[in-house]
This record gives sequence, C-alpha cells and structure tokens, in this order.
Amino acid sequence: MVTGGHNIGRVGTIVTREKHPGSTEIVRIRDANGHDFATRKGNVFIIGKGTTPLISLPKEKGIKKTIIEEFEARSGKKITA
Repeated sequence: MVTGGHNIGRVGTIVTREKHPGSTEIVRIRDANGHDFATRKGNVFIIGKGTTPLISLPKEKGIKKTIIEEFEARSGKKITA
C-alpha cells in the first residue's frame, strides 16, 4: 500500500526495487489491473504477502480509476468516443 506521494492509497504487488546510490530508492508496483507505477521506498507500507492482504481493504481495493471511469461511476452514463 502506498502511504504518500501522488499514488497515495493505491495497492499492488512490488515488482522491483531500484537502488540509486546517494539518492532515494524507487519501488515499482503493479496493481490488480496490471498497471505499473513507481514511488519512493519510504512511501510504501507492506500489508500482506504476495497477492493476499492481511488486513481488510475498501471496496475499490486500492485500484485507481481513470477520469472517465470515475465519471461513469458517478453519473451512471456511458461515454462513447
């Protein structure tokens, strides 16, 4: 679970950890939808092992929706392009 930065509240599985000498460590995380994102190591809080959390998660389960998905969920309308 990410506890700080732009990706706050997102949940996923750690893919890699990059060590940068003299700088911060970067952690790459993959969420349940397969989207990858990166954040600092200090912003990551481990809540389970593998894909099973040891705590209960909200109904979105830490998945970040796109702007269009959020609009469709709130309004009940489907956007067609």
